[in-house]
Amino acid sequence: MAEETGRTEVDIEIRDDRAGGNLLAYENGGAAGVIAYFVMEGEPAALVAVHTVVEPGHEGKGIAGALVREFYAMADREGVPVVPLCPYAAKWALRHPDLAPVPPTELVERAKEQLKSHPEL
Repeated sequence: MAEETGRTEVDIEIRDDRAGGNLLAYENGGAAGVIAYFVMEGEPAALVAVHTVVEPGHEGKGIAGALVREFYAMADREGVPVVPLCPYAAKWALRHPDLAPVPPTELVERAKEQLKSHPEL
């Protein structure tokens, strides 16, 4: 997957490690960034983005945006909403309302409660 930035195009590969709760980005085969997340239990289920981190030396290349875009696309393919508790993901969602539907308030509150049971995040 190539993400076009203002200056250069980078080759980004994104892989989902569902068991580990990480959506991982690789640039030229090396770790470049991650979204830590969990699958929210209950009905409706949701994917909850907790942290987005880009590794030093990989900033400014569109990696965080590519991760969040893929996170929303993954949720869309699975037919579940995204709850962006991660500040970066929340800001990205505001800038891309066509790709990032706003989750219901009660879903956000339930995600915050379930996050408390995931201290590893």
